[in-house]
Amino acid sequence: MKKNKIVNNTIMLMIFNIAKIIFPFITLPYLTRVLTTDTYGVVTYAKTIMNYMQIFVDFGFVLSATKDIVKCRENKNEIGQVIGDTMVARIMLGLLGFLLVLIISIALPILRANILYTILSYIAVFLSIFLMDFLFRGLEKMHIITIRFIVMKVISTILTFILIKDDSDLLLIPILEILSSIFAIILVYFEMKKLDFKIKFSGYKNAINAIKDSFVYFLSNVASTSFNALSTIMIGIYITPTEVAYWGVCIQIIGTIQACYSPIGDGIYPEMIKNQNLNLIKKIIKIFLPIIIIGCVCAYFLADVGLMILGGAEYLNAVPVFRILIPSLLFGFLAIILGWPTLGAIGKSKQVTMSTIIGISTNIILLICLIITKKFTLINVAIIRDITEFIFFAVRFYFFNKYKYLFRKDLAKEGE
Repeated sequence: MKKNKIVNNTIMLMIFNIAKIIFPFITLPYLTRVLTTDTYGVVTYAKTIMNYMQIFVDFGFVLSATKDIVKCRENKNEIGQVIGDTMVARIMLGLLGFLLVLIISIALPILRANILYTILSYIAVFLSIFLMDFLFRGLEKMHIITIRFIVMKVISTILTFILIKDDSDLLLIPILEILSSIFAIILVYFEMKKLDFKIKFSGYKNAINAIKDSFVYFLSNVASTSFNALSTIMIGIYITPTEVAYWGVCIQIIGTIQACYSPIGDGIYPEMIKNQNLNLIKKIIKIFLPIIIIGCVCAYFLADVGLMILGGAEYLNAVPVFRILIPSLLFGFLAIILGWPTLGAIGKSKQVTMSTIIGISTNIILLICLIITKKFTLINVAIIRDITEFIFFAVRFYFFNKYKYLFRKDLAKEGE
């Protein structure tokens, strides 16, 4: 029964992440053709900032609140308390995030020139507060998350093709995201009504405590994402908007492939919290590692074909950059599996955070070196991305070996 639940949850999250890949790739070739490279550079840049803001608003609750739900899943009153505290905490963070977006928009010229687009993009981020992913992950009802996301993206994708025709329709991109988010929120609350959960608000003190408890998860998430977003931001400052577009397409491809790794980790995370089953981690690596290696080889040789299809002839200049980024796919998978599903499940969240801080610190130092030496090019930034992913993996592998004695010995021997 447990195995079936793990399999079902993993399949649902795999569908979810495949959908996350498919929908952007449906609209990517269209947007790169109807928008100029400069305008698509604005879209990429704003999206990068919004990725940061999404992490800030989420603040690691997808891990910490999921863990809380797992612990009290048989008690509806306690679940209502967790939902209420998490919502208040995220609303507080969301309001603070709005001020940060205004400050960033004034400070960065590319956003200052497109401030309304930036604000509308943030509204879509703010609405994610009410989607309750942590609840359904903790209850291991991943199908609700998946169905909600697919419905949301089908709506925005269809409307993108119908309404967006050229640069003058730029503002419609975030507006469509807002409308689809509102529809998704309605679906989520219908599901909550079926489950008969009553949200309990207990004041700001508990919400602040929830933020404090989730801080270590937030720190890890922001660090692990920062090296990607930071690179894009610095490219926008030191290189042209056209090269931001080149980088944006490459990173979107790499990022969407890496998104396939998340359902594997997310699917086993609740089970790992309960049982600390080392053998499960070993099986996951044995199954998926050969597939990823073969995929990397194929990606290298088909890079020009892929960029031609997704971006058009203008984006063939990005082929060398994409090929250099391919090793990050391998290191990224190993780092993700050894992170929260492995070390986090045995209470070593600080070590996961430490690994990401070490990685992002190295990333920042190397990027600064490029600026000082005046060698800030897309090729060099891509090389630094690979180095950073390797460091994430190497540090987590070190901690894994150091603490593997903490896994359940009886379960670790099963199936070997």
